[in-house]
Amino acid sequence: MYNNNQMFNNSPDLRMKIVKAGVWCVSGIVLLIVAMAFIRPWYNVWSQEMEGKAEFAKAEQNRKIKIEEARANLEAEKLNAQAEVERAKGAAEAIRIENGSITPTYIQYLWVRQQSDLNDKTVIYVPTESNLPILESTRLLDNPKE
Repeated sequence: MYNNNQMFNNSPDLRMKIVKAGVWCVSGIVLLIVAMAFIRPWYNVWSQEMEGKAEFAKAEQNRKIKIEEARANLEAEKLNAQAEVERAKGAAEAIRIENGSITPTYIQYLWVRQQSDLNDKTVIYVPTESNLPILESTRLLDNPKE
């Protein structure tokens, strides 16, 4: 039978090679640990610098977005002001035109046109002398027929 101890006993060169390989491995590991002890702080500084640059770029982009939003709001406000001026000009022109021709019939027409904004209600227009709506029109809804 072949014994492992015989192999080591018969070959001192093999034993020396194993010891050298072990020494090289241990010294390589120690060297790697020492190198990491010096490299890690530099890496941390570099990493933080890169994070700072990324955050600065993000802040710069957010600032540009806010500026563009402010410009858009300013332009919208200018356009709203122009629309309001045009509406006022139209109203002034309508008043000038209507000034000599306002009749009770035209006032009734304007009142009826104003009532068209009541989307969720049914309105029945009944002409009266005083131009007041008839308030008893819902009386039958409250008291059902017996």
